[in-house]
Amino acid sequence: MEMQRATKIVATLGPASAEPATLSRMLAAGVDVVRLNFSHGHASDHVARATMVRAAAKALGREVAVMADLQGPKIRIGRFADGRATLAQGAAFVLDAEREIGDADGVGLDYKALPRDVAPGAILLLDDGLIRLRVERVEGTRIFTRVEMGGTLSNNKGINRLGGGLTAPALTAKDMDDMKTAARLEADYVAVSFPKCKEDMYMARQLLRAANGHAMLIAKIERAEAIGALDEIIEASDGIMVARGDLAVEVGNAAVPGLQKRMIRLARERNKLTITATQMMESMIHNPVPTRAEVSDVANAVLDGTDAVMLSAETAAGKYPIETVEAMAQICVEAEKSDPVVLDRDFMNRTFTRIDQSIAMATLFTAFHLRAKAIASLTQSGSTALWMSRHYAGCPIYALTPEVASQRKMALFRNVRTLYLEQVADREAVLLAAENLLVERGQVQRGDLIVLTIGEPMGKSGGTNAMTIIRVGEHRS
Repeated sequence: MEMQRATKIVATLGPASAEPATLSRMLAAGVDVVRLNFSHGHASDHVARATMVRAAAKALGREVAVMADLQGPKIRIGRFADGRATLAQGAAFVLDAEREIGDADGVGLDYKALPRDVAPGAILLLDDGLIRLRVERVEGTRIFTRVEMGGTLSNNKGINRLGGGLTAPALTAKDMDDMKTAARLEADYVAVSFPKCKEDMYMARQLLRAANGHAMLIAKIERAEAIGALDEIIEASDGIMVARGDLAVEVGNAAVPGLQKRMIRLARERNKLTITATQMMESMIHNPVPTRAEVSDVANAVLDGTDAVMLSAETAAGKYPIETVEAMAQICVEAEKSDPVVLDRDFMNRTFTRIDQSIAMATLFTAFHLRAKAIASLTQSGSTALWMSRHYAGCPIYALTPEVASQRKMALFRNVRTLYLEQVADREAVLLAAENLLVERGQVQRGDLIVLTIGEPMGKSGGTNAMTIIRVGEHRS
């Protein structure tokens, strides 16, 4: 039986991976979720790419999730006459909301509200912190700054304020239109950029439901303000993305590793999903192998318990998209081999008030102590599989469902593999069918112990209320 990988891989689709043949090879190499970056392209492009993803997955006999990643507010500078300008340390530089074309003395702003968001002494960080400006004064639409760290600045680079404090709303008019596109292409996940509070996520969910969308919502934690509201944002979401780029610029690079561990722990404790993102395999945009630091970065995210690790430019625009996925999958597998099973400790001081959640936890406990080969969850919605995926019992979890939409959503759940299984009213017939399916797929063999969860009456979503233990191949009357 093949070595199973628990941690999932999210890969971004772009020019380097938009050909069907390349996409198919990426899926075969281990991609579980395909990210569509709504910062680029048109609605028709995203719909066409989602269709291509599902066709490629079907040809491989599996289901993958599609994630629509909203652009969020454009907190950026404008454009330069020559496409770029060099800012010398100590020089004066003006950010002007009314300026059209920039030069070495100043540039315009796509984010017109910036003059209202800053005061003398504020630190503005441009181009992911490579350029540092100190605000000296604000006059109308113009922000007069002094260059503290210079360099070459090119068109439309991002702006962050050290410590946060920009008032841009999380959901723009473009995001509201894009939410309709996400619903139309039946996205399984929607990632919301720059949320500052739970209300941002509530609004996103209302917009999605109004568009008849049923995706799960991922909050991208990339603002300093989001850290102070982390608990409520997690509760208002289905999962979070540890978006380390903008977050690092606002809170400082050194603070991010500790925040990453805290965010993943908090989300798992609340039965929410986590994705760790940004520059995980950045060098593989140009090189066929990762650096040792990147290997350690991915491995540490796995050991933190993240559900998924994400690739951005590496697969969207890099020279080696397939090799990058293969390398990341290998790192995940090796890191998981060293991950200790601490299930009993996870259950200390915890109470379960729902029947289906109690069954899920009992199943994990039983599978761990009986050293079961696999856990099988007969599920409609995937809720039982999600709860079990928050803990590791030392064996894989198979979610058997008749719902393709549930299969796709569960593609992001750590340590969960999905299989399609029709569920009839006869309990014993379904249990036998589940056993036979796992045997046919080579996941278990005669004599293995498997622990199954099931709901009675059959076919009722959220109705898991029973656990049964089966030794494969034994006759059951």
